[in-house]
Amino acid sequence: MDRIANFLFEVGMLKRTPRTGWQFLAGAEGESVADHSFRVAMIAFVLARLGDEEIDADHVLRLALVHDLPEARTGDFNYMNQKYVQVDEERAAEDLVRGLPFSDELDALLSEYRTEETRESIVAHDADQLELLLQLVEQRDAGVPSTQDWVPFVLKRLRTDGGRKLAQSILDGDSSNWWFDRDSSWWIRGGKD
Repeated sequence: MDRIANFLFEVGMLKRTPRTGWQFLAGAEGESVADHSFRVAMIAFVLARLGDEEIDADHVLRLALVHDLPEARTGDFNYMNQKYVQVDEERAAEDLVRGLPFSDELDALLSEYRTEETRESIVAHDADQLELLLQLVEQRDAGVPSTQDWVPFVLKRLRTDGGRKLAQSILDGDSSNWWFDRDSSWWIRGGKD
């Protein structure tokens, strides 16, 4: 049980590990790897249910849930970092799972996600990119105009029809529409007549 407890402490490190790409967008708010991973898992859940019936939705969710676990050891390396620094994510993953009673399962999931050869891993990768797109739109709506420069690259990384369709809805939307009903009289007097 001690090894499992240590693993869970390590997973907690993702709450304190910043996603580093946001430092390149002046005025953009950052997020942790854990913040990102939670929404990736939710997007994966949605995408898997929108797609091909032969997709194993639970497997997609597991892939999304673990996809950034090695970053507890390596940190988050954005695209600029990756131009100059080689990260041994495979070794980090091996060290991370060593000694766990479910190490084979975690190792297989992380390897599958890295290789992007199964339909489930492709859906999980699309979920990862859609989370970035959502964050870009939220930053755009908060007044960070340079986010638009990143959008075409995110769109080119999407590989599923469901991912592309959802991306278009995200881009056409407003990140406050889920709560701010502009046609409601509620906003005049807060429900008081």
